Amino acid sequence: MKILATCMAASLVSLSAGAAWAESAAPTDPEIAAIVVTANQVDIDAGKLAKSRSKNKDVDEFAQLMITDHTGVNKSATELVTRLHVTPEPNPTSESLRKGGDENLAALEKLHGHAFDKAYVDHEVAYHEAVLQAVDKTLIPNAKNAELKALLVKVRPAFVAHLEHAKKLQAELEKRGA
Repeated sequence: MKILATCMAASLVSLSAGAAWAESAAPTDPEIAAIVVTANQVDIDAGKLAKSRSKNKDVDEFAQLMITDHTGVNKSATELVTRLHVTPEPNPTSESLRKGGDENLAALEKLHGHAFDKAYVDHEVAYHEAVLQAVDKTLIPNAKNAELKALLVKVRPAFVAHLEHAKKLQAELEKRGA
């Protein structure tokens, strides 16, 4: 139970990072680029761990979806900033996301079986909720470059779909019990 509490604490760190996005001073386009790349990498890393650890077919498929989709967003973001000659600029939000992602991985690595699957999916629900809040309240409204803003608008529906998928998976795991 202590390990599960640690994993949920890591989830809250990521969630609070999303809230920090909404409350901080308006980020610049280079900071937004760093936030986007970091947020996607956090989800890619968690997905890779889930792929290697979970024995649940639905969790495995969801993890692969996270790896594929978030890798695609990072590829698009990297191509865009390269074309625009914008260097992503690390900032407190991107660093908080990285740290929260590392803490989440450390907590998940201590779990196995159903406890792992549940903690991974619970984190994905909280994380996607936080990311969507940040995209809607901070990143899209503050992106100055029209192409960067368009990319954020374009990928938003995928994040909504990820959240809905994660919530359905969460409900299925709840039914199966601990």
